[in-house]
Amino acid sequence: MTTTEKPATSERADLLETLAKHRHFLRFTVRDLTDEQAAQRTTVSALCLGGLIKHVAAAEQAWMDFVLAGADAGANAADGWEDHFRMLEGETLAGLLDQYDEVARRTEEIVAGLPDLDVSHPLPEAPWFEPGASWSTRRVLLHVIAETAQHAGHADIIRESLDGSKSMG
Repeated sequence: MTTTEKPATSERADLLETLAKHRHFLRFTVRDLTDEQAAQRTTVSALCLGGLIKHVAAAEQAWMDFVLAGADAGANAADGWEDHFRMLEGETLAGLLDQYDEVARRTEEIVAGLPDLDVSHPLPEAPWFEPGASWSTRRVLLHVIAETAQHAGHADIIRESLDGSKSMG
């Protein structure tokens, strides 16, 4: 390969592929469930499977808003945050999965359209962020991947508690 040829893969593609893999694990965990099962709490936690799908979609969307517009894009992100962890009246698992698919498509379009992954913005002021810190798109993607993987693990525990099914193993 000459120095002017692009490698078969890129950092951008690797990050998106990794995120897609963890999204798949999360989606696989909710296979064959009814809406009632997806809304059921099976542990002392307030989490349910539909709520986890809803949460990761909302979090990914909020982080992509941050990538596009900085901290101001999430000024109202805390409004109704508790509702992101449970299924509300009228919500269906199929609807939540469709929304998650839309968020995923949007993320891929945003990432593909950026000049590079170094585009960054200052983080909003919050006790969990270092004061004055900025995150690049790369750092945001790594955070979204980590959060998606963590919640896929939560989902696996909830699903096993629900009906004994396992995502892996």
